[in-house]
Amino acid sequence: MRAALQFLTILPVPAPHVPPGAAAVWFPLVGALIGLAAAAAWHTPLGATAAIVVAVVLTGGLHEDGLADVCDAVRAGRSRERMLEILKDSRIGAYGAIAIVLSILVRWQAMSRMEGGVWWKFVLAHAAARSSMVLLAATTQAAAPGLGDAFRASLPRYAAPLAALQTLGILIFIPREWPTLLAVAVTVPAVRLWLMRRLGGFTGDCLGFQCQIAEAAAWVVLAWR
Repeated sequence: MRAALQFLTILPVPAPHVPPGAAAVWFPLVGALIGLAAAAAWHTPLGATAAIVVAVVLTGGLHEDGLADVCDAVRAGRSRERMLEILKDSRIGAYGAIAIVLSILVRWQAMSRMEGGVWWKFVLAHAAARSSMVLLAATTQAAAPGLGDAFRASLPRYAAPLAALQTLGILIFIPREWPTLLAVAVTVPAVRLWLMRRLGGFTGDCLGFQCQIAEAAAWVVLAWR
């Protein structure tokens, strides 16, 4: 749990050195804690803006960075080798910047439509998004040596089922929000299919991309409902 906090947030949590995938079973719980912090910020006068800022600051923009890198790199007309090369580049291009702006706008618009009783909705959106990262890694091969490969190699077999169970457990408190979880679940095979066709697997940045896509899907359904 401490390693998961250290991996997913900027909190100065002392933790033993473990492979990245070994801590993945606790990703949904860390996501739930981030969701609680964001929900507390939502109740301030700045509302949705404060909630997004808190989440981004707590995570150090980790997932937004992955979203930007994937959107910059994975495009039609490029060779697999060229896309993997761009994924290793820390610079953000126009497509990456646009993707971040759109991601923030979608979440801001959805959060702005929330009225009351949002605590568990924030918990659900953030926990489900982190759970989807584990599910993607468990069902997809790594595209190249690096963080994604290390994550996949150290991921316990029980990580994905337990991560899914943690997220499903939230429905005990908000049982009517099962369509939100369904929307998040659909993003996993969709992203997996796209990555397999373009890259032949996933990288560390792809996990951040998955998290952002899943969270956006969750907020769209929450706002629609």
